[in-house]
Amino acid sequence: MAQALLIYNPTAGRFPLQPFVERAAKVLRSQGWDIELARTNDSQHLEQVVAQAVKENMEVVFIAGGDGTLNHAIKGLAGSQTALAVLPAGTANVWAKELGLPTLGWGNLIALEETARRLAEGKIHEVDLGICGHTPFLLWASIGLDASVVHQVEPRKRWEKHFAFPQYAATAVKQARSWKGMNLNIIVDDEHVRGNFMLAVVTNIHLYAGGLANLSPEARLDDGTMDLWLFSGESLTAALRHMLALWTGEHVGSDMTRRISFQNLCVDSDLPVYAQVDGEPLPAIEKIDIHVKPKALRVLVPPDTPQQLFT
Repeated sequence: MAQALLIYNPTAGRFPLQPFVERAAKVLRSQGWDIELARTNDSQHLEQVVAQAVKENMEVVFIAGGDGTLNHAIKGLAGSQTALAVLPAGTANVWAKELGLPTLGWGNLIALEETARRLAEGKIHEVDLGICGHTPFLLWASIGLDASVVHQVEPRKRWEKHFAFPQYAATAVKQARSWKGMNLNIIVDDEHVRGNFMLAVVTNIHLYAGGLANLSPEARLDDGTMDLWLFSGESLTAALRHMLALWTGEHVGSDMTRRISFQNLCVDSDLPVYAQVDGEPLPAIEKIDIHVKPKALRVLVPPDTPQQLFT
């Protein structure tokens, strides 16, 4: 019988989570899992609970939450034998969308039960993590326009999470009106790149922008590399062009974007810039070091996860 811990914050997310989590736990138990429930108060408490689960050699830690909550969980799970599993109850839930899992919302109030049923028969894969400075990330790290937007909108109140995409889009347009780009000096492995960029995104996955855009179609979760995407421009018009290109997939061949796969990355900016990892804001900084830690995290995924996510 697999032993697992299911962690949730009853005050987080768009809905009061306890009844949804309890029903998901019931599904897992019916499938032969030995499940304990743990309530957390905030991200710091969550990290402590995860660390204790690792110490007790739990096989899996289920996190009922979104991408930001997962980011706090991986800090304790990285390098351990305890796997991460998601019950998608956050705002964007891009990691869950990447895996093809349903997300909790007004249109699907049994999403956590459906996810629990699929993960009960899931497989464990080892995936790469990025390390931005000393902060691990599973999905992305970025500087520039989107990081500035994250700093403007986070943290959100519960009622605001029901309008997350319109709020994000409106804030992005507002920020882009005065955005002049960043003068960056970039060392990517052995390659040297200089230029003025609106946005620089490191991604480990396909999806981006709340899961609405397929940013990096060739990304793999376990190939020991990540993709750096550079977006040129310094105006609202350029930002709108990038948004449309991302929506349609035309950014892949655009002369205003560039993709570089890497293992080690160093970015210098002439001015402090905002940064974010997995949708969580980081302090403004002038220099960023990122390296890829191959297969550093065990994750539980459904058996029908798209195979193009892995090598």
